[in-house]
Amino acid sequence: MNYKIAIDGPSSSGKSTVAKLLAKKLSFVYVDTGAMYRAMGLYFIINKISCDDEGNIEKSLQDINIDIKYVNGEQQIYLNSENVTDLIRTDLVSKYASVSSAYLKVREKLVAIQRELGQKNNVIMDGRDIGTVVLPDATLKIYLTASQEERVERRYKELKQKDSSILKEDVEGGMIERDYRDTHRENSPLKKAEDAIVVDTTKLSIEEVVDVILKLFIEKRGNYNEKIK
Repeated sequence: MNYKIAIDGPSSSGKSTVAKLLAKKLSFVYVDTGAMYRAMGLYFIINKISCDDEGNIEKSLQDINIDIKYVNGEQQIYLNSENVTDLIRTDLVSKYASVSSAYLKVREKLVAIQRELGQKNNVIMDGRDIGTVVLPDATLKIYLTASQEERVERRYKELKQKDSSILKEDVEGGMIERDYRDTHRENSPLKKAEDAIVVDTTKLSIEEVVDVILKLFIEKRGNYNEKIK
């Protein structure tokens, strides 16, 4: 039996950072599903395919191979055999990923890969439809959230390190737009699974959030805590 932890929530709620730390503590495989969609978005940008062009996007899927490898415990994303881990964390790639992820064929392709990983490993996955679609049988489902003000501040600080000219109002506008797309798309919209536990990270440190989820997991699995000491 494989253990599966699903972490969903909006952007900048702390999903990826928390999931990575949890994976290390539990010696689980961490799967950043958002990075997989970003890799697809990067492909569309490189090949000058508009994120609104669903027809050409679907046609191009047969030419896209996305793979995950782990180097020193860190997830690396490969797009057609090229490591693109450091190329997918831009606002433009984020927009392309958000828009194109609404298309059914795009989701079907990546969800199949994600489910296969969950069948073979003890996993922690974070994204927007993990508990509702990808891993509906997850051992533990978490819905991470935070106030919009806090999420904007986190995203602004992250982008400011890469581009000192970035404006906070632009970050806020982009986040509002993405939140709307994610929650209103027809295919697998962002929403809390009925059996997910909400964890508000607004006033919690990353370490505190990790501790909360770790305790919830141990409670779910009973004596499993002896295995992770």
